[in-house]
Amino acid sequence: MRVFGLAGWSGAGKTTLMIELVRRIVLRGIRVSTIKHAHHAFDIDRPGKDSHRHREAGATEVMVTSGARWALMHEIRGEGEPSLDALLAHMTPVDLLLIEGFKSEDYDKLEVHRPELGKPMLWPDTSRIVAVASDVPLGDLPLPRFDLADPDAIVRFILERTGLSR
Repeated sequence: MRVFGLAGWSGAGKTTLMIELVRRIVLRGIRVSTIKHAHHAFDIDRPGKDSHRHREAGATEVMVTSGARWALMHEIRGEGEPSLDALLAHMTPVDLLLIEGFKSEDYDKLEVHRPELGKPMLWPDTSRIVAVASDVPLGDLPLPRFDLADPDAIVRFILERTGLSR
């Protein structure tokens, strides 16, 4: 399974870009899955629902299933955040796994950068950033640069980089 990621500061547009990339890659007949890192607690079920009640009662894992989909929720319960490798072991193999976040993990990634956020670029201080996408020209960088308004060019780059271009 090939892995490629998007990294950048909150508000830079990683999720918006990720959605466009997934749509365009799937249209090429490539199977894609995603992992998104959240920096806070989150729920995918709601209070009052059976799955939420199971977790609140102390279950370590709760699986919800139907004829349309299944979801597995795992409560960490003080064990510490799992590594990306540990999370990858839970994923069903596909052609391409796109990761949003996990900027310090060791995999190739595209930095999504918007100068108006007032944050510094992650490159060159973050390992394995292999390209940058922005909504403005960024001057001289020794990396491939892409316009956020051109997701097709970013898709071509990712597929070439991961060996999935056809």
